[in-house]
Amino acid sequence: MSELGRTALHGLHLELGARMVPFAGYDMPVQFPMGVLREHLHTRTAAGLFDVSHMGQVLVRPMSGDMADAALALESLMPIDLCGLQSGRQRYGMFTNDSGGISDDLMVAHRGDHFLVVVNAACKEADLAHMQARLPGCHVEPVPNRGLLALQGPLAAQSLAQMIPDVMAMRFMDVATPAWQGHDLWVTRSGYSGEDGFEISVPNAQAMPLARALLALPAVAPIGLGARDSLRLEAGLCLYGHDITPDTSPVEAALAWAISKARRASGARAGGFPGADRILTELADGPTRLRVGLLPEGRAPMREGTELFATATSPAPIGHVTSGGFAPSLDRPIAMGYVPAPHATPGTLLFGAVRGKRLPLQVCPLPFRIPTYQR
Repeated sequence: MSELGRTALHGLHLELGARMVPFAGYDMPVQFPMGVLREHLHTRTAAGLFDVSHMGQVLVRPMSGDMADAALALESLMPIDLCGLQSGRQRYGMFTNDSGGISDDLMVAHRGDHFLVVVNAACKEADLAHMQARLPGCHVEPVPNRGLLALQGPLAAQSLAQMIPDVMAMRFMDVATPAWQGHDLWVTRSGYSGEDGFEISVPNAQAMPLARALLALPAVAPIGLGARDSLRLEAGLCLYGHDITPDTSPVEAALAWAISKARRASGARAGGFPGADRILTELADGPTRLRVGLLPEGRAPMREGTELFATATSPAPIGHVTSGGFAPSLDRPIAMGYVPAPHATPGTLLFGAVRGKRLPLQVCPLPFRIPTYQR
């Protein structure tokens, strides 16, 4: 087994008493002494600081110097509008494969003369190779020696503004490059918690001082992977490899909102991305299955892999849970999973198999908790 990677904040995590676990090839904090429940609620009421430096950061520069060329090139890999993405803005997207599945989901930021693509940790080597092979007119290279922090919660903006006042003017999905202690930070107003907040790319040498400065602020506490997962589940956000996979299309994953109008059948640049035939057909006719929210009755959580049945006595499952657990903000269990389209209507009663018993649950709309992004 290869040695686990360490982020620039690894020593700080140990100093703060984190419980470390292997995750996507890195030794990462799953929780701090506060505990997952309190970390979750702290992020919902104040501000939580997450180390997400294990994720991949990739620069895409057009060899021609014209960003329109890089935008068109990247559009050949994903069903989103990058030609219409203005400098200083970011957009959610996904790489699709030839069968219309999702090979990764990602964020793309327009930073003036290049795109910054942030990809999932487990996919970053494959994503880098994919872009290098499929974007011959672009320089594609990993960002060297930079960490990535996420500051999330209703007090995130006023906390970060004590150090960098200009962030208060940023809107959701804005991109900026403020200076802190003489070093450029790459800041986006975005995150993975359903809360207002920021993601901050910082040189590795400054990651520790920046994290310490943020943690010294009254509202900010360190948060681990455990609360990160429960926060994103409440917000109805997908986890790659679980809720979305190479076999899952964006339409059946309830991510059709991310497929730009310009790339749809009647759009200015319709299709042209891998798996377009399947994806555009599903947009027109509807998919055979859908990702839905699920509310188990009672207090028993229904975890990933739980089989779903149409009735208490159905012989065969019709779907399964892809993410599930306890929602601290709602004080109840919640889950997400895939069911056939006829069973995807909110209010539909289904049954999940838990320890040999069929327990009832209802289909519900996503998200479970309305996001509080700064529009």
